[in-house]
Amino acid sequence: MIILVYSLLLYTALPLIVVYFLWRSRKDPAYRQRLLERFAIGLKSTQLKPGSIVVHAVSVGEVIAATPLIQQLQQQYPAKTITVTCTTPTGSAAIQRRLGSSVQHCYLPLDYPGAVRRFLTVLKPELLIILETELWPNLLAACAKRGVPVVVVNARLSARSAKGYRRFAAFSKPLLQNITCLLTQDHASRRRFHALGYRGAISVTGNLKFELAIPATMTGLLNQFQSAFAKRLVWVAASTHAGEDEQLIACYQQLKTQFPALLLMLVPRHPERFEPVAELVQHAGLSLWRRSSIPLTYGAEDTTGATPSVADIHADVALGDSMGELLAWYQLADLVFIGGSLIERGGHNPLEAICFAKAVQSGPHIFNFKEAYRQLQQQQAVALVANNQALLSNCHLLLADASARAAQGQRAQHFFLQQQGATARTLATIDSLLTGRRMSTHDISTAAAKLQHAGYQQSQQHGAHYWFDPEFFSDIRPQHFQSAWWQQQQAVIGSSTGRNTAYFVQHGEHKLVLRHYYRGGLVGKVLHDQFWLQPVTQSRAMQEYQLLSWMRAQGLAVPRPVAASYQRSGLIYRADLLIELIPDSKDLAAILQQRAITQSEWQAVGAAIAQMHQLGVYHSDLNCRNIMLDASGKVWLIDFDKCSRRSPGEWTEQNLARLLRSFNKEKGKLAVFNWQEADWQSLQQGYQQPLAAAVPLATTEQI
Repeated sequence: MIILVYSLLLYTALPLIVVYFLWRSRKDPAYRQRLLERFAIGLKSTQLKPGSIVVHAVSVGEVIAATPLIQQLQQQYPAKTITVTCTTPTGSAAIQRRLGSSVQHCYLPLDYPGAVRRFLTVLKPELLIILETELWPNLLAACAKRGVPVVVVNARLSARSAKGYRRFAAFSKPLLQNITCLLTQDHASRRRFHALGYRGAISVTGNLKFELAIPATMTGLLNQFQSAFAKRLVWVAASTHAGEDEQLIACYQQLKTQFPALLLMLVPRHPERFEPVAELVQHAGLSLWRRSSIPLTYGAEDTTGATPSVADIHADVALGDSMGELLAWYQLADLVFIGGSLIERGGHNPLEAICFAKAVQSGPHIFNFKEAYRQLQQQQAVALVANNQALLSNCHLLLADASARAAQGQRAQHFFLQQQGATARTLATIDSLLTGRRMSTHDISTAAAKLQHAGYQQSQQHGAHYWFDPEFFSDIRPQHFQSAWWQQQQAVIGSSTGRNTAYFVQHGEHKLVLRHYYRGGLVGKVLHDQFWLQPVTQSRAMQEYQLLSWMRAQGLAVPRPVAASYQRSGLIYRADLLIELIPDSKDLAAILQQRAITQSEWQAVGAAIAQMHQLGVYHSDLNCRNIMLDASGKVWLIDFDKCSRRSPGEWTEQNLARLLRSFNKEKGKLAVFNWQEADWQSLQQGYQQPLAAAVPLATTEQI
């Protein structure tokens, strides 16, 4: 009866809903496009495949949070089709931009019984995953009737929302009963769902928004704009709303006398506010630069640094009148204000800014992200201000003190990485539903830990341990780690020169590098390739295998690990590693003996090192022979033996100093070596670009 009353009310409101879409389409035509899709009309004529996993992410923020989970689902279940739905045009654009043709996409229909029925009939999902608390009664009831499990992930329930649910308990309790599993961001949300009467499976898995996936296009965008912003002190005000921009502009007018290089960048939350904000700036007598005045010249494949740069920005205010580029503006910022907080909007997500080690400010209205801000405040990693005057005072303090900004950003970034792991825990629960296995909280945690390194299988033969990628080997044998065996197969296609030989081998269609681990120094002259006994997971080969796997998952250009071996003998062990050969590549030392490289190539090298440092990866032997350029100009980092993830510290400067020494050493011993001190300046410029200016992501975890 409750659902029936709800549906009748929904049908009564249909004319108003259609008018709403048409009204929104006055400023954003996308709201009237695909209108029939919102009623699941015409889906049968599309190419949507049935039997998929459906992931629903309301809009841009949820799409960003869901992206790492979706990518892990694709890896975990390559034979399954993933359909991603949303409810806003900006969310749709974000899905297309981030996931492209790798997923199916359509709007989630409005919650009319007929629309929901048509949607489920076409897609026939085997699982529905909903981000946060986008709960629609008819959709949930229809899924329950058809036996489709529903998992609500990244669920968050504020005290304010819980109060609203309690007010309509007769409606909310049946709604919650149709949810198969609830995965909450925090314990407070878990308690509130229990208090509302939810009695299904529930677990605290953490916040997916702590595991940000940076789109490939960001590198090209940063290369295009970083020089234009480099001479300015950049204050980014993100996701602003009506009533805030006026306050921020007034604040800027008072700040610019003390900080003449200050650039205020306003990034309105909704595209229909781009023009009104532009008018506000002009009415205030300030000069304006608009992002839309610059054509898009970057693409998803543009990672070489060859994008044309933009001329210096001399305006007072920059308007970010574009969608999907906020992550780039965060990286270009010196200071970030998170909007929706000077007015009673509830604030917006600060995590995307703090992951780049940016000093973040927010107003007092933050109930949408209360827990995140509370924890950041405990770490002294955010500036919460009571009003616009307090914001002005905080700006004076932080803009005048770069070290204070950096320290606050480092604390925030440290907190950010400590919260990671939600994707693996969420995926472990989803796996239990798809496979029909019942899992306790302990089981989920254990499975999550395994899934973090799910890119390999294990084998044990005659006391030796092997890890291998099943895409390369159906099984693994000891001879796969013996150069003599590869030579017998006439599969050795080359070898490296250096202190120890590595062999390049042909394995089917793949080219691999086989490396045996050797000791260095005086001890190495005695023990040679023997290491004191360690647990398998802590051995040299397995440590490097796991680190490479993790770095690739974060988007770093490093070799793909293929197989690793650990062979125990008494109190010692020996180890080997197979990695995929980087095609058509040479190390910097070899290239510089043949030609000088361009300024943009040097900057790309610096940016690659900085990206590694930003993720907190310490390279124990960073030198010009462990940096590769392939035929397209892409920069690769190699040889991560004895490397690890570290907390922020002086080791980043030590890494760079080691690299500089290697250039000087090669310059001194080679007759031809095309390297000059000016090249080092170009490398440092690339290193300092906003993408990589942040200090390493903090972690005490050793992989």
